[in-house]
Amino acid sequence: MTTVLSVASECVPLVKTGGLADVVGALPRAMADLGSDMRTLLPGYPAVLAAVDRDTVVRDLGTRFGGPARLVQGKLGDQVLYVLDAPHLFDRPGSIYLGPDGKDWPDNPERFAALSQVAAEIGDAGVDGWMPQVLHLHDWQAGLTPVYLRERGAAERVATLLTIHNIAFQGLAPATRLGKLGLPEHGFTPDGFEYYGQISALKAGLIYADAISTVSRTYASELMTPEFGMGLDGVLRDRQSVLTGILNGIDLDVWTPPYDSPDGKAAVTRDLREVMGLPEADGPLFVVISRLTEQKGLDLLIDALPDLIEAGGQLALLGSGDPGMESAFRTAAARFDAVSVRIGYDEALAQQLIAGGDVILVPSRFEPCGLTQLYGLRYGTLPLVSMTGGLADTVIHASPAGLAADVATGFQFYPTTAQALRGALMQACTLWPDRKKWEGMMRNAMAHPVGWDQSARDYAALYESLKKNA
Repeated sequence: MTTVLSVASECVPLVKTGGLADVVGALPRAMADLGSDMRTLLPGYPAVLAAVDRDTVVRDLGTRFGGPARLVQGKLGDQVLYVLDAPHLFDRPGSIYLGPDGKDWPDNPERFAALSQVAAEIGDAGVDGWMPQVLHLHDWQAGLTPVYLRERGAAERVATLLTIHNIAFQGLAPATRLGKLGLPEHGFTPDGFEYYGQISALKAGLIYADAISTVSRTYASELMTPEFGMGLDGVLRDRQSVLTGILNGIDLDVWTPPYDSPDGKAAVTRDLREVMGLPEADGPLFVVISRLTEQKGLDLLIDALPDLIEAGGQLALLGSGDPGMESAFRTAAARFDAVSVRIGYDEALAQQLIAGGDVILVPSRFEPCGLTQLYGLRYGTLPLVSMTGGLADTVIHASPAGLAADVATGFQFYPTTAQALRGALMQACTLWPDRKKWEGMMRNAMAHPVGWDQSARDYAALYESLKKNA
């Protein structure tokens, strides 16, 4: 049995800003089914501490970056949860990363350095006799852990795996904080964690972790190119021998459609149209659940929308983000009866959109893995996606060959332009009347494996390969 400490900044159902939280919440349960003992370390945000008994202190951590800190033990489902209880760092209202002004908390480097320090201490000394053999570190917030582990002389005993969920966020800090963060000066070089004159927590993890993973095979390849590597492509090319891509999965108990076959979707779609204020229609209902940002490619949809409506399609959108995009979609909803827009986020409505839609749109410019298209597959809501990252790895395009072999599960387009997206939208609208082919694609999609079984086995094999004898 492998013992693993998962170290992350967010985790469902306790705290979530993105897909990272879904992975961190689901992976320990999946690993337990394979006999691994995975425990999780999280920061002590109010929502996290509310779920544990703060009196169950397993270690006094002394003073950390200006205030007292303790390690508290609780439960994450049936698995053990450790919480870094440091109120001066984490007991704050609102976003876990951003202050009331919408900007990063100024002390984010210290907040997550504390998390990394505690992870390294657990790796070195264990907790109440429990010793992790592998530290699984998620994104930049845990990226300094291998540095602290080396400074403690424990890197020969415990292995480290850094998973990149999104390389766009790198955890940068001014070089003047080197001493305050307890980082060695010898590491502040281009071959270490120095990044254009700043400290990069993510680069520290990429350089010093024993292995690196990311959340799809295509994204792993993309990261080694200047277009997607965000200035770290050279580092990843140097370390490609220890870089691997393992797809995320989804929690099949949470994401379960209210129907077993394509026949059951029609009633759900009628209900969705009623909820969204859309008229009955003969064409397909396209749905979007997304942040409205350039990364997600939703500006491309704005350009292609008139053609989609003319072809008989409808659009139901739930999301928020860029004010210009929010305004553009509101304008489209006022202009077209076939467009309904809800700005904001509503988990129940999101599930209803996924269940009732005919096509789910994910036109991202880059997408490390993506969970939205996996939800679409699970519900027979055919994904229409750009051919990048995990979107390329999880959707089988309705090409002539894919349709002839009866294996297609959705639609892909490339390059990521409005014109290419328009072509994919037209393909979906043209295929829609052929109910035999469309329902065949739905059955393929619903049968496609999107859970954690295979990915958990891949992680288990990787953990086993990393274990050290010391």
